[in-house]
Amino acid sequence: MELKEAIYTRRSTRNYKSEFVSDEIINELIYAGTNAPSAMNTQPWAFSVIQDRILLQQLSDEAKEYLLDTLESRPYLESYRATFHDPEFNIFYNAPALLTIYAKPEGPNPAGDCTLVAQNVMLMAHSMGLGTCWIGFAQMFLNVPIIKERLGVPQNYTIIAPIIFGYPAEKSGYVQKDDPSILFWK
Repeated sequence: MELKEAIYTRRSTRNYKSEFVSDEIINELIYAGTNAPSAMNTQPWAFSVIQDRILLQQLSDEAKEYLLDTLESRPYLESYRATFHDPEFNIFYNAPALLTIYAKPEGPNPAGDCTLVAQNVMLMAHSMGLGTCWIGFAQMFLNVPIIKERLGVPQNYTIIAPIIFGYPAEKSGYVQKDDPSILFWK
């Protein structure tokens, strides 16, 4: 797949086959990610991979509870209240794997650098026939100190991109994109 095709056809996937993704493929995704540029070549990223379905389900249940408990401070999530109460809803969409990108506190722009890594990972996954989805709901929860401790993540690392991935159960449809808002061009 050419890069242009990958960019224009990648879509978020929320319906996965139960098929396992090999360690070799996961390593390839991570290495593709680490080929992103970083400010002053600081490479301020670290990764975690969770394939344990029981752990993913536990984290999903705990994340929904956390989000419900913090709705008052996040009114933009109010429309998801019923979704978070739904016992069938899995925040990770029952994907076979979660790759999380963390920013180390190094360099002038670790969050931006790690976002570039995330885009590389998602484009590489798409080129290999995998689907991905950045799970924004999980981002807040996975940054909670007790959860970081449980997952072996240093407290001074910041979660940037929780990305689920696996083999898509169906092809994602086209999503209309708005024309870019160009503020200045001289």
